[in-house]
Amino acid sequence: MSWASLFLLVLSAFCAGARAQLALTQPSSASVVSGQDVHLPCTLASGYRLNDYWVRWYQQKPGSAPRFVYIYRSSSSQDRGPDVPDRFSGTGDTSSNLWSLVITGARREDDADYHCQTHDGKTGTHSERNRQVAEASTFIIVQLGACMLR
Repeated sequence: MSWASLFLLVLSAFCAGARAQLALTQPSSASVVSGQDVHLPCTLASGYRLNDYWVRWYQQKPGSAPRFVYIYRSSSSQDRGPDVPDRFSGTGDTSSNLWSLVITGARREDDADYHCQTHDGKTGTHSERNRQVAEASTFIIVQLGACMLR
């Protein structure tokens, strides 16, 4: 192996490690009574500025591909995915490095896994190296009247 190849190998390993530090976290689950509002948080690791990144949320139901639900760029720039009801919205809290997907008046049909994903908002880059996907947060609708838990 040449010195140049070895240098590139070491450099790529270093860069991969640096990228891995950009981390998102979500709680493992959230529960809400049908009809109530729910906030599904997605936290950006400390040392990064929320304003430098965009976040997207995806909804995934068992046996289905992830569905784009919402993108939050800033308080004045947000969009829902196709056919996503206006009950879905987003918030960003720069003091806590926290985004939240908000579902107003949660319904049984909202029961799913929700993934948050971020990328560099300054460049709008969508390359895989700039994406970080948090573990899914399972959202459970609890219908007390019917005594059904899922």
